[in-house]
Amino acid sequence: MVSILSYQDTVTETALYYKRLSSTTLQLEILSTIGIVKKWQNIMNKKMALVTGASDGIGLEFCKVLAGRGHDLILVARREQKLQDVARDLSEQYKVECIVMTADLSEPQAAQKLFQRVKIKQLNVNFLVNNAGLLANGSFTDLDLSTQENMLMVNVLALTSLTHLFATDMASRGGGHILNLASLAAWTAIPNQNVYAASKAYVLSFSHALADEMMVAGTGVVVTALCPGYTATKMLSNPDQGGLLKIPKAVISSPQSVAEKGINECLAGKTTIIPGLSNQMTAYVSQLFSKMMVTRLMGKMYRKNMT
Repeated sequence: MVSILSYQDTVTETALYYKRLSSTTLQLEILSTIGIVKKWQNIMNKKMALVTGASDGIGLEFCKVLAGRGHDLILVARREQKLQDVARDLSEQYKVECIVMTADLSEPQAAQKLFQRVKIKQLNVNFLVNNAGLLANGSFTDLDLSTQENMLMVNVLALTSLTHLFATDMASRGGGHILNLASLAAWTAIPNQNVYAASKAYVLSFSHALADEMMVAGTGVVVTALCPGYTATKMLSNPDQGGLLKIPKAVISSPQSVAEKGINECLAGKTTIIPGLSNQMTAYVSQLFSKMMVTRLMGKMYRKNMT
């Protein structure tokens, strides 16, 4: 009885309060409440994408495509000044908000710290692009072990952690998109590029399995693996990565075309994307023969064309 009376008293007092208010004051309070609700609706409906390795190459092109589609951006890479320059240019060209967050994803717990910074700022990411990656060419025993460990930290562990954190968050909000950068190298073992190829094979297999899990669970989260072939970026032409491959220009894709195909087909719900007909044929043919035969052919090709 006490609780019922308390409730009735509260209702009565509230009614008397609004009765005492002038109509103008009441209108202002209602408008203020509506404004707050609309503000929160805008925040919840805002399209926000996070792109790792956003400062150049395919990562920068991902940012341009997403900004062109109206996504605000969280730009992640190691070099703050470069990111600030990119953020300024994207904001001016596409009229979107760009937030810079520096991170070295080869460091332990870097992914978790990045996610925490995003949540502290109360940002809801609905499109994650796991683009950051490292490459080292050369004989496994000749390459420095720490170099290969860093490659696995970025290509595998950081990607897995970011996917877990953001996929869980997206699922709790009803959906989202995750684009993981694998590689054409994921489709076969490659001597003299063995750790890199193995890391990308992990990304492809992981993304396929997770895409099925998310779909069956009805989370609304789309997971896509993008498998570009040779692309005109610094990764292709950086001699510090242990050597350069002599590659015919006809089979080298532009980062713009790779990014556009990746974003567009991820939004269309595709699980696997291989840009370029020659790359699609390579992936298909590699599945027709024994893995060891293909591996030996790839090793012979790499040793012949590596400088």
